[in-house]
Amino acid sequence: MQAEFRTVREQPTAVLRATLGRRDVVGWFDAAFSTVADYLYRHGIAACGFPFARDHLLPDGSYLLEAGFPVPAEIEGDGEVRPSSLPAGPVVVARHIGSYADVADAYQAIDDWLKAEQAVRTGDAWEVYRGAGGDRSGYTTEVVQPFRLAPVGSFTH
Repeated sequence: MQAEFRTVREQPTAVLRATLGRRDVVGWFDAAFSTVADYLYRHGIAACGFPFARDHLLPDGSYLLEAGFPVPAEIEGDGEVRPSSLPAGPVVVARHIGSYADVADAYQAIDDWLKAEQAVRTGDAWEVYRGAGGDRSGYTTEVVQPFRLAPVGSFTH
């Protein structure tokens, strides 16, 4: 699996947020995507990309989750669905096709790329999901990781 460099612009998003324990995460995403899609439909807003999710591991072992869709401009939100954004700048992207159970390969490809390029993470990665129908074997998950190059002499092998 290959990882590739991209430069992205800041992307407004419409999201649902939650803080959940590891066991509660699994079923939450589909409900979150449905809630955000319903909000967009009710407000006449067309998503301008595929659904995504971003999580941040908290010190207590729970996750701060954000899931939703990219949108053309910042939304107002309604208390449940909120405006957010994905950051601008350099990112490394790895694409996994197939069962989500094997998505760790994409994260490993990103780790390998960062090490080879002497780069460091600058925030949480996000995952973009593409696929249709009940057969998830053809799904594509893109893992997107913001990064910066490490200062010369600060990187160890």
